[in-house]
Amino acid sequence: MKSKVMRLFAVVGIVVVGIIIAYILSKSQLEEKQLPVIQPKDLKSDMVNPDLLEVGIGHRIGSFAFQNQNNKTITRETVKGKVFVVEYFFTTCGTICPKMTEQMTRVQQRFKDNDELKILSFTVNPAIDTVEVMKAYAEKHGAVDGQWHFLTGEKEALYDLARKSFFVLKPAEAANLGDAGSDFIHTNNFVLVDRELRIRGYYDGTSISEVNELMDDIDLLLNEK
Repeated sequence: MKSKVMRLFAVVGIVVVGIIIAYILSKSQLEEKQLPVIQPKDLKSDMVNPDLLEVGIGHRIGSFAFQNQNNKTITRETVKGKVFVVEYFFTTCGTICPKMTEQMTRVQQRFKDNDELKILSFTVNPAIDTVEVMKAYAEKHGAVDGQWHFLTGEKEALYDLARKSFFVLKPAEAANLGDAGSDFIHTNNFVLVDRELRIRGYYDGTSISEVNELMDDIDLLLNEK
């Protein structure tokens, strides 16, 4: 009987030690990972305006001012000094947008009590996505006021920011965009931006594994000195 108890303790001890080692290794790998600072020169040339390609480095998100679902003006200064995630979507999208919203909800849930993480969901169809429509959409998906902002405004300004700051719209496509039916409207990119308004990563917003990676990278930026 005594030998059986000893063997049981030995097995439990091995399992516990294995869990501790796995945790230490995973934590070490997370701490060692360094996120790149993504510059215009690092992206495909057809995603970047020629004048920005010439600059190459030192890119920061440009100024903006849009209305959120509570009719509050959200600007670059609102999120400066915070880590934030950006997406472009529209409320009547029936293809990838619902999947992206589901994944962004996971991001909000993980960082729900952390005021240092913000989420910005810009509409690409402001003619439909008014403040009232965005409010209903935000409430439907449990958006936390002050953390997850659904933004609308002038279409030209929304698209200009997408093209020149977040690089999710090809300049060649911009002149031909309508209110619906373009590749840009169906972009699946989530963009991760750091406290200094620098792009640190792009992720497929429809992919569970890539959004898992995004959340780990958010943790890195939140702890980055």
